[in-house]
Amino acid sequence: MVTETQRIERCFMIETTIEGCHPLLEALRAGRSINRVFFARGIVRNGTFTEIVTLLRKRGVPFEFQDRSLLDRIASTASHQGVVAKVAAHEFCTLEDILHMSQRNNKVPLYCVLDGLEDPHNLGAILRTADAAGIQGIIIRNRREVGLTPVVAKTSAGAIEYVPVARVSNINQAIDTLKRSGLWVVGIEVNGTIPFDQVDYKLPTAIVVGGEGEGISELTRKKCDLLASIPMCGQISSLNASVATALVMYEAFRQRRK
Repeated sequence: MVTETQRIERCFMIETTIEGCHPLLEALRAGRSINRVFFARGIVRNGTFTEIVTLLRKRGVPFEFQDRSLLDRIASTASHQGVVAKVAAHEFCTLEDILHMSQRNNKVPLYCVLDGLEDPHNLGAILRTADAAGIQGIIIRNRREVGLTPVVAKTSAGAIEYVPVARVSNINQAIDTLKRSGLWVVGIEVNGTIPFDQVDYKLPTAIVVGGEGEGISELTRKKCDLLASIPMCGQISSLNASVATALVMYEAFRQRRK
């Protein structure tokens, strides 16, 4: 006989989750398809909770209350806030989709290419900054790089619903495609030839950022039209990947606001 706990855990073996009040609310606002929601018994019923329940009822999404210990077992993060939603895996788009979206929206392309990023918290933070800074798409490789996991969704605070993410088999081939589409490819490196704030991001631009340990790979570095550095005066030789990316994204945003 299958227990209630086993039933719920089996559901979560084949689907991914959205965890936390604000990520779920943003997913609902963005029209994301939600299959079922689990709330912890005793959850604080504040304004956010009320709005979530209102949207769930409006769309006919089933929800139920369970012991918090069960949510702890099915959640991928330790900070689910008593809310875990069962959803289909988040879909990636293609590189061509991102290019077409910029053209359709009549925007000068501004993308971010991530070469070897592995920490889901970094990807989530980058997505959150990308949404705020007007980045039109993120490009990642499909091998040895973090995917769109529940941890990424939680860290992005809902931005995963608004920033297109393209997954490509070969970063260097993707860069070639971007170049053929008229983009200027700028790599962010410790030994870059000019400071990052001297780059003209008003041009169609793809910002390339490397992984947490090794940075941009050698071949990808050679593919870049320009290597730019982030000046530093402290004793630490490099910045966290998401922090470095945020600095460059906001410099691009600053220039384009003018």
